[in-house]
Amino acid sequence: MSNINTVDARTIKKLSATTLNDLARLHAAVYGKQVQPGYFECKYNTAYTSVNYIGFIAYDIQLQPIAFYGVIPCFIYCDGETILSAQSADTMTHPNHRNKGLFVELARLTFQLCIQSGIKLLFGFPNQNSLPGFINKLGWQAADRMDCFVIPVKAFPIQKIGTKFHLFKKLYSWYSNFILKTHLTSPHAIGSSVLKDGYGGVLRNEDYLQSKTYNVTKVITFNGANIWIKINNDLLIGDMIVSTENFAATMQHLIKTAQRLGVNQLQFHTSRGTQLHQLFAARYQPINSFPIIFKDLGNGLPTGMIKFTFADIDIF
Repeated sequence: MSNINTVDARTIKKLSATTLNDLARLHAAVYGKQVQPGYFECKYNTAYTSVNYIGFIAYDIQLQPIAFYGVIPCFIYCDGETILSAQSADTMTHPNHRNKGLFVELARLTFQLCIQSGIKLLFGFPNQNSLPGFINKLGWQAADRMDCFVIPVKAFPIQKIGTKFHLFKKLYSWYSNFILKTHLTSPHAIGSSVLKDGYGGVLRNEDYLQSKTYNVTKVITFNGANIWIKINNDLLIGDMIVSTENFAATMQHLIKTAQRLGVNQLQFHTSRGTQLHQLFAARYQPINSFPIIFKDLGNGLPTGMIKFTFADIDIF
């Protein structure tokens, strides 16, 4: 496939190392904020899978970026097989160019590129605005829905204050690292709770974990339990490796840690049917969360046995 297509006086380029700056400019135009330097390079350079930069950018006649759709290759381990897959990730259209069919056009080009690259399965977690387009226009299948668990924490909101004002950001970063340093462990200690349960799921090998460093996360440990976390207004739990017997004590440790961090709630998302879902649902109220959708690229994989946690979503 050519790296450049011209359609209706627009130019469409395949995502590459040379177009990442255009993607960052489009993000700033759509969301009104800059990403950290190197963010998209780390996110879309998935050379460890043998394929990378899977997506397309559309440009107007002045060659300004106006739309993007991309997927992130990874491996799914399911039923004893390791499958080259990809997560549907960023969808962006400049405010001046919406409702022109750009999303569908770029998505279809991306799906063709996935097939040519040997990707067998696509999965995603769209918001309610994007979901109808994926289902009705692009042929995705809605398979399940994740649940969210929100645990309130009584704490003075140090984190919000620390990140709201620029002068305090570095101070809060130092403080949070100080609070967590005695509990930090290797990122490779987390594994995958859904694979441990016997389901299919994202294979989190060393290369995958390195590719996830576009967001700042940490793995902490309490009494033998390993928890993958991210602090972003809330204390977000990506995944946990914890025994049933140790779950209640681990949650108490997390709540106390959140209090010391000045965070007002914990938040966790997981597929229904997992052991962690059962443990959380026995103590906290589940709330409907992200829909889970799949697009089988002709391989007939058993998607009903594939589960996810928050750590598998690109925003974690």
